[in-house]
Amino acid sequence: MRLTRRGRVVLVIVVALLALGGFWLGTRAVGHADVQVVVTGQAGLPWVEVHEGDTLWKIADALSEGDAPTALVEEIKRLNGLPDSLIRPGSRLYVPNDTAALR
Repeated sequence: MRLTRRGRVVLVIVVALLALGGFWLGTRAVGHADVQVVVTGQAGLPWVEVHEGDTLWKIADALSEGDAPTALVEEIKRLNGLPDSLIRPGSRLYVPNDTAALR
């Protein structure tokens, strides 16, 4: 089968567009994937499940038994490898052993 010059150009453009479309879809899928941070060395630590509307501050306040929750928020972030205070419902957060009064 022989292609004309115009046919080859069209074929190259179609293949390029399909490849770009595939790359675009791939980046969209990665952007929406559920990312779970796996933190090693957490065996035996208690954990809480994040519910809709929960924040790190609310969780730390409930576990701090009246103390200021600021230090507990930082410790929870450190234990779970969180770069910021953003948490998602349904995820588990490890908490320090001395906060055994879990909700």
